[in-house]
Formats: sequence, C-alpha cells, structure tokens
Amino acid sequence: METYLRMADLPYQNYFGGKLSAQGKMPWIEYNHEKVSGTEFIIDFLEEKLGVNLNKNLGPHERAISRAVTKMVEEHFYWTLAYCQWVDNLNETRKMLSLSGGGPFSNLLRWVVCHITKGIVKREMHGHGIGRFSEEEIYMLMEKDMRSLAGLLGDKKYIMGPKLSTLDATVFGHLAQAMWTLPGTRPERLIKGELINLAMYCERIRRKFWPEWHHDDDNTIYESEESCEGSKTHTPLLDFSSYSRTETFEDEGAENSFSRTPDTDFTGHSLFDSDVDLDDYTDHEQCK
Repeated sequence: METYLRMADLPYQNYFGGKLSAQGKMPWIEYNHEKVSGTEFIIDFLEEKLGVNLNKNLGPHERAISRAVTKMVEEHFYWTLAYCQWVDNLNETRKMLSLSGGGPFSNLLRWVVCHITKGIVKREMHGHGIGRFSEEEIYMLMEKDMRSLAGLLGDKKYIMGPKLSTLDATVFGHLAQAMWTLPGTRPERLIKGELINLAMYCERIRRKFWPEWHHDDDNTIYESEESCEGSKTHTPLLDFSSYSRTETFEDEGAENSFSRTPDTDFTGHSLFDSDVDLDDYTDHEQCK
C-alpha cells in the first residue's frame, strides 16, 4: 500500500498504533475523515476521489492479466511468505523485530507476541487450506509462484512492460520480504540466485520510490561505500512514519548524463534498466 502511494505521488502519514479496521483488517486509510480498508478498495477509492490511475496504459487484456497475477500474489504467494516468516523462521523474525531498538516491547514480550502470531498464522493458513500441506509442499508452491513472476517479468523494466502499474506495487510489496526480511531462507536464495531478474526488479523499485531506505546488511550488490564498514552489524530501522514528494516520476533524467545520482551506477548507467551489469557494480562498490 505504501509503495502504491509513492508510485502515485500521494503524500501520507503512517499510523503505527496497531489498530485494525472495522472489518478487522490491515491496511486501512483515513481520508478527510472517511475510512477505507483493504488494498483493492483503498486503490479504487483513491482513483475515484483523486483521479490517480497507474493502469492507464493497460488495455483490457493486460488489465485482466494484472488482476489474475495480483490475486495469485495476494491470495497464494502471500501465505507461503507468511509461513516462511512466522512459522519456519520465527527466531530470525524476532531478531529483525529487535532492530527497531526495542520499542514498547521487552525481549520477553516480543517472544510472546511472535509465538502468538505464529499460532494465528498457522490457524489462518489451515483455514485457507494451504496450511494443510507439508513444509516441502508449501515451499514448492512458493517456488512455482516466484518462477511465474520471474517468467512474466523477463527482461522488462516492470511486470507489465516499460510503464509502472498497480501490479508493481503489489509484487514489490511481497518480493521485498524475500529480498530483505528472510535472510538465509529458500526464497532469499532463489531470488538472489536463479531468479536474479526479480532481485534487480526489486532493487530498481526500492531505489526509485524508497530513496531514504538504505540497506546496509548486504555486502555484495546493494551496499553503499558509506555503510561498508558496518555491513556486518544491524542498524536500527528507519522512521517511515510520513512521506511526501512533490515531483513526479515520469522524467528519469537525460540518458546521456554520466553524473552519479541515486538513479545511476558509477558508469552513469540507469539502475532501473533491466540490463545493469551487476558484476561491474559489485566490483566498484566492494570495500577494500
């Protein structure tokens, strides 16, 4: 939801109180005292109220494909990620939650909350049906979804082609978990290995729409020189409580400019292009 708001260039402020919507769901928004819950309904609401439309370049056939892929990601791939995060790798998840500097939770309370969440996820997965399969079968389903996304993306800039669409916000929001919140797991190894086009896709979107998000726990491709010395230690999570950006994202700059910007590598090559030479970038950014 946040990535969609950034793609649509809509300022917003986060609320971290943990309150659910009247339907018992997240996310939800409040706009001019009107509350809307559920990602799909929120997007429909914003399109009607504010006239934003990330799918204006899609035809009827492409819109149908986009919706089908969205539902695969939200209603199927999501549950395999939830299993990996909250059931199979709970200890790592608890460690990542501690990166926020403690917050209102003590270590004991965080342990309790994580295990309660694990139970909730397992119960909901069982009700969904996917939780009735074995661990190996769940990961097999996850891999099939990831391979489908990689095949659909191919060497394109975005899922549906050269232009952004709402589907990109959905796909990125889920793949980002495999990229950055599941260290050492099967989905991370898959996305950073065999399905490297998905990793490059995630990195393009992160650099473009989350410019303040610097991930310094990776010493291969995505590390900045400034964070190199501390790459072996975790840093506190950044405060993303509010966001506002006035410029649009249509103009990505002159193609012949070779100045180093957040959107280019050391050669001046756009980091959003699908044919970025990762080996060259890695060698240049590697700490000595």
